[in-house]
Amino acid sequence: MSTKRSISRSAAEECADAQCILVLQGGGALGAYQGGVYEVLVSIHREPDWVAGVSIGAINAALIAGNPPQHRLQRLREFWELVSSPMPVGLDAVLSGELRSSFNEVSALRGVLFGVPGFFVPRIPPFHLHPRGTVGAVSHYDTTPLRRTLERLVDFDRVNDGPTRLSVGAVNVRNGNFEYFDSAARRIDARHVMASGALPPGFPPVEIDGESYWDGGLVSNTPLQYVLDQPSAQRRTVFQVDLFSSLGRVPATMGEVATREKDIRFSSRTRLNTAHAVERQRVAHAARRLLAKLPPALRDDPDAQLLAQLQQQPGGMDIVHLIYRSKRYEGQTKDYEFSRRSMAEHWQAGATDMSRTLNDPRWRGRDPEAEGVHVFDVPAPANP
Repeated sequence: MSTKRSISRSAAEECADAQCILVLQGGGALGAYQGGVYEVLVSIHREPDWVAGVSIGAINAALIAGNPPQHRLQRLREFWELVSSPMPVGLDAVLSGELRSSFNEVSALRGVLFGVPGFFVPRIPPFHLHPRGTVGAVSHYDTTPLRRTLERLVDFDRVNDGPTRLSVGAVNVRNGNFEYFDSAARRIDARHVMASGALPPGFPPVEIDGESYWDGGLVSNTPLQYVLDQPSAQRRTVFQVDLFSSLGRVPATMGEVATREKDIRFSSRTRLNTAHAVERQRVAHAARRLLAKLPPALRDDPDAQLLAQLQQQPGGMDIVHLIYRSKRYEGQTKDYEFSRRSMAEHWQAGATDMSRTLNDPRWRGRDPEAEGVHVFDVPAPANP
């Protein structure tokens, strides 16, 4: 999973004073893509100051924030090799086209029937034989293995007391409200990370302080808006890493319908969020200019005071958007197909996309002192 890269150090030097934030979307087995993104980010740019995630993005975020920099890649690889299944000897060389699609379907079915090592196992007996109101009665799988994995691979004392901020999003089952567990405001443990990825009906809700929580992707599959809403006195560089694309072809088969529906449902409209951030900053700058033109007698007017409350991002913000683009042979099971080959391909795709982005002239030639919000969205070549 290592990748060769070459880039000047100017990108890191230009952003030395900016807050670096890594924002990770949910997407199950596709999350290995984020490992590749992180590998390139730290090798040619810098370590993140803040990592925010939802679902599998929350797990990757915890693995990053909960380890010292020199061990983070090792822990990410250890997790993804643990949860991915090796391919039978000799099969790898013959897999292509329709045969690869069939293999992926069988691999996904294996996970459905037998679970994923270090992640989840089927409930035995099944849910309908468990007493009403128990976690066994409301989920198909037991996620106790994930808790053991997180407690082994993540140092939660470092999460709570270390230099890297961690934020993970989950949904309160009782009231339907989205809630962020943020190490800047509260202590985080394995339960908060598991809550962010507790997708029903497969996984059980996670109880925290008397409330039950499900996967944050039920409301929003990315914590981008949460990050943008947090006040900061620093310039920010936000790397938003999505695992589902909102753009795609019109389906021609029922299988493609299911795949496209899932992409649309979980893509979280990141481009809409970034467009909103740009517009909000534009309005804030306009309000500031207008207030400066008002005579002193009007500056205390309630309407003027309301305009003054519009938050601006001091020093500007760069948002770098990366999106995993599915291969043609990947169908609706792509987010729960945990074969070792697919994991390695996803990781490599993340590394390639991040390298392409940071080498792009638009990124390399940006003004690191420009005010306002600037979005960098480098299109990837078409996937085979």
